[in-house]
Amino acid sequence: MKKVLILGAGLVVKPMVEYLLRNNFGLMVASPMKDRADEMINGNPLGSSLDWSMDDPAMLDKLVADYDIAVSLLPYKYHSDVAKVCLKLGKSLVTTSYIQPEMKDLDESARKAGLLFLNEIGLDPGIDHMTAMKIIDLIHNKGGRVEEFYSLCGALPASEFADNPLRYKFSWSPKGVILASRNSALYLKKGRKIYVEPSDLFKDRFIFSFPGIGDLDVYPNRDSISYIDIYGISETKTMYRGTFRYNGWCEALDAMKHLRMLDDSVKDYQGTSYAEFLAERSGLETSDLKKNLAEKLKVSLNSAIIESLDFLGFFSDEQLHYLETTPFDITSDRMIKKMMLSANERDMVVLQHIVLASYPDGTREVIKSSMLDFGSPSTNTSIARTVSLPAAIAVKMILEKKIDLKGVLRPVLPEIYNPVLDELKTLGIEMKEEFGLPESEMIK
Repeated sequence: MKKVLILGAGLVVKPMVEYLLRNNFGLMVASPMKDRADEMINGNPLGSSLDWSMDDPAMLDKLVADYDIAVSLLPYKYHSDVAKVCLKLGKSLVTTSYIQPEMKDLDESARKAGLLFLNEIGLDPGIDHMTAMKIIDLIHNKGGRVEEFYSLCGALPASEFADNPLRYKFSWSPKGVILASRNSALYLKKGRKIYVEPSDLFKDRFIFSFPGIGDLDVYPNRDSISYIDIYGISETKTMYRGTFRYNGWCEALDAMKHLRMLDDSVKDYQGTSYAEFLAERSGLETSDLKKNLAEKLKVSLNSAIIESLDFLGFFSDEQLHYLETTPFDITSDRMIKKMMLSANERDMVVLQHIVLASYPDGTREVIKSSMLDFGSPSTNTSIARTVSLPAAIAVKMILEKKIDLKGVLRPVLPEIYNPVLDELKTLGIEMKEEFGLPESEMIK
């Protein structure tokens, strides 16, 4: 029996544990959240858990040595450390995170050791890569060119539960979601490179109407241009990867950034109320704070911005209960407290590719590939399923030698994406593809 080591027991891990146990793999979940790991294993004799963190590197060596493959679902900064242990002990590794430079540097060593370090095999990155490459390879195999490429993705509460002013709830790594709001962005549109400063991220947005959901805001996701090489579409004139949100999120986060509520500067906030914190950030007095802030931001009192800050309690006299900390931690902790998806609410994942293709005979077509996936309050969230099941399937296929590649890779090769997508389809996760659409269907 093959055995899998899973490092981490966060919000997206449960479907992986269930899938691997169902397929009769032995597994160990090592995490400081041992109780959560035990709930996932649910008494299955094939599973075990361990109270462990990266503070105990000696135990990591022992764990990796005892198992056939490792899965790192730890914070991304630890993946390369885990990879080095796997390299030393001759074990392959799977992660759902973006390839960091330290991980990329291990490519040659992994190849020489006959190991696969497969990264970006989650949702975004992951399912987005695989379903995009399926279309791109199809176009290229017909002698065609990708003229324009858009890939848009979002993990959101189902519309009936988007019931706060920001119209968002956290169903995965809350700090990671908020940290991503501080990113810059870079994309290619109609042959022109566009760089977006972090301060302008949420200003650079457009509206996209997704079937069955309606209008959603889209803003750019990190560096899209690097994916021209990753996807092998040097011919494209547009390369854009974006994030979906309901209306409300972008306005609120843009204001928080403008008010320096997401800064990392450390300050003593002992004895400070939330209203006093907001007044200090905005350069205003606490008296008539709501009215004066609305005037400062040039918005109405019933705007999404003011209503969001009010919902989060930033106009209240409630004490912060912090000593030295950062505005980012104050703001993000408050958002997490007020905006977690509850056990009786369902989430959804929205994924959309839109590609303009041209062919040697002069014909052109727009291809759309769409996925709308809902979670179930009684089983698993959609974000958990769509992040962890691609990785779980990859683990299974690596151990069964159905994926037999070496080096530091992402799932952009048909030897990876075809079998993984086929298996995901049996689990109810698939894209709806439409071919031959007119150019009027393309994003303007």
